[in-house]
Amino acid sequence: MARTDRTHEEATVEMFRQDPEHAAEYLNSVLMDGDEADLMIALRSLSKAFGGVAEVARQADVNAHTLYRTLSEKGNPELKTLSAILRAMGMRLAIQPIEHTHA
Repeated sequence: MARTDRTHEEATVEMFRQDPEHAAEYLNSVLMDGDEADLMIALRSLSKAFGGVAEVARQADVNAHTLYRTLSEKGNPELKTLSAILRAMGMRLAIQPIEHTHA
């Protein structure tokens, strides 16, 4: 029986590709716990599951070079660009109230 070894990244990309809902949960988790740089890293990682940066750029109607720069650690996408990137991955932005604990 032949065994195929995959990297953690390859396995994660495949998981996100097969389960877009899990990908959305991952991004929501990053948004709750991380900062903007973490979000850019997560979006770069997710772009691989959705055909790569060039394909996501094509689907989002954004220049691929611009998307690479946007998703860099120092990237600061405009809301319009972020929305287009997420739509290309089959997701959208949503606003939710922050749950506060009252004393």
